[in-house]
Amino acid sequence: MSTPVIRLHPDDGVVIARATLLPGTSLGENCVATMRIPAGHKAAIRAFQPGDAIIRYGQIIGFATQPITPGEHVHVQNCGMGDFAKDYAYSEAMTPTAYVDAPATFMGIRRPDGRVATRNYIGILTSVNCSANVASLVADAFKRNPITGHDPLADYPNVDGVVALTHKTGCGMTQHEPLALLRRTLGGFARHVNFHSVIMLGLGCEVNQIGSLMTEQRLAGRLRAMDIQEMGGSRKTVMAGIDFVREALEDANKVTRVQVPASEITLALQCGGSDGYSGVSANPALGVASDLLVRNGGTVILSETPETYGAEHLLTRRAVSPEVGEKLVGLMRWWENYTKSQGAEMDSNPSPGNKAGGLTTILEKSLGAMAKAGSTNLVDVVGYAEAVTKKGFVFMDTPGYDPVAATGQVAGGANLVCFTTGRGSVFGCKPSPSIKLATNTAMYTRMEDDMDINCGTVLDGAETVQECGKRIFDQLLRTASGERTKSEEFDFGGAEFAPWVLGATM
Repeated sequence: MSTPVIRLHPDDGVVIARATLLPGTSLGENCVATMRIPAGHKAAIRAFQPGDAIIRYGQIIGFATQPITPGEHVHVQNCGMGDFAKDYAYSEAMTPTAYVDAPATFMGIRRPDGRVATRNYIGILTSVNCSANVASLVADAFKRNPITGHDPLADYPNVDGVVALTHKTGCGMTQHEPLALLRRTLGGFARHVNFHSVIMLGLGCEVNQIGSLMTEQRLAGRLRAMDIQEMGGSRKTVMAGIDFVREALEDANKVTRVQVPASEITLALQCGGSDGYSGVSANPALGVASDLLVRNGGTVILSETPETYGAEHLLTRRAVSPEVGEKLVGLMRWWENYTKSQGAEMDSNPSPGNKAGGLTTILEKSLGAMAKAGSTNLVDVVGYAEAVTKKGFVFMDTPGYDPVAATGQVAGGANLVCFTTGRGSVFGCKPSPSIKLATNTAMYTRMEDDMDINCGTVLDGAETVQECGKRIFDQLLRTASGERTKSEEFDFGGAEFAPWVLGATM
């Protein structure tokens, strides 16, 4: 039978409640709970004085803000942020990757340029918010009606769908970094391997002109461009868009799946709606799956820079060079300055939901979040929506907000997404399928229609982190081969497209 608490490291001064603990419950260390401790929250197993470091994962997650006695609930009322020195020890823990002798395979779609897709969509992108409704009308013409059952794609079984990815910007913006960031994101999606064909719809007078976008992103010949004003208005543009999609469907349906190596998978790692169990079950299990994918020659992308803050010194040790490690530290300094300029601070994250689930500081959240990336070397650090070109573990600079972060990762080339959640985030990320991992059995049971894998089995003692990680890896291969995820069944993934918006709205 499982013990009522989890202690993650011998140096830890706190334990995690597997379920709600009542006063008198044994915490180990000859210590008992002196008050009610909510599930997923921390209980002290030693005394702390104000200013003492509080250790979880064998790392500092905060500092006592008042005296804490053994058995007390440790959370926002008595634990806060504080400054402490970090030893970045660049590349100190870098080790050769143990690649497998016989790499795993999956059934993927080999494109004419040699790249491999996991899905086969036709995409409609917009240069500006002003063309969003027209783009949606084109895509809606190819949607299955859940009431009548009418399916315009019934004759195209090899096409996963027609999706409009719209956004709220593209004009009234400064023409430097904000515009470059938007164009890089749109360019990444226009080139994405999971799109067979793409239309780019604009209004005609916006800041983000399609012509210069195509030139800057080298998209000539890769997509069909239409401006509503040049086409003669919304109705004519919608009809022209529908005609283009109809023509593209014939060719898109000709694709077949073939056996390809797992090295063709680029996996985006995400977590959202986290709780106190995220860093105990789902995230470390996903880390095991990440290591397996890297050992099979694939690529994993960790992001959400503000949710890595405070744990970056553990990643710099795994950097393949000091230069790669220094680039990651540089991102942290940028985010410190950025949040300060906005009148905020890095510890504004965790969210209220995270705190209700047991996470107290951004340090604690980051230490759990980084577990998704496993233990292999950090081979590269890239900017938001930049193309990921190196195999292995890569870090991409993104905000912590899940839709914005995942949008950047997919723009960078991720053809699969794995998303852990403890509170119950519902999410999709077209054109890349999103696999949802639940951190605890109670939430998985409550939201089983949205969750693909229950990692609460680790907390329940039904399997080890390693066994759960292998189960996730096997699911990655099945999903990459075409098995639909829960979010795909609900048609998630279009509304979640959210490019990072920087700068002033003019």
